[in-house]
Amino acid sequence: MGLFGGIFGNSDNKDTNTSAVKWNDLTEIKQLDEIVAESAQTPVIIFKHSTRCGISRMALKGFEGNYSIGEEHAKPYYLDLLNHRDISNEIANRFGVMHQSPQVLVIKNGVAVYNESHGDIDANEVKGRL
Repeated sequence: MGLFGGIFGNSDNKDTNTSAVKWNDLTEIKQLDEIVAESAQTPVIIFKHSTRCGISRMALKGFEGNYSIGEEHAKPYYLDLLNHRDISNEIANRFGVMHQSPQVLVIKNGVAVYNESHGDIDANEVKGRL
């Protein structure tokens, strides 16, 4: 691994084996209907990640490293933006947020009650919004 790989990590995919987050992959637009329905019972977290961006990788690692939300308190979804830009565009339309990358959203009762991007992504702040 080169110098930047050591600093930013491998950006090809998420680190599910070392993460405290039990991600649910968001890979189809129809899942957004399920997310809206689920959010009536349990808040949903969506993390939009660009797998080739060092800043996005740093935000994801920081979020995962500070994540301490139990499965009963929120359901986290992971969106790979490079493979599913159409879903990101639909998230922007459906929840009334401007597309950014990286970006985290909290959905409650079908509404985005919180969203942040880049260096403002903070797992503790997300936890406080649940």
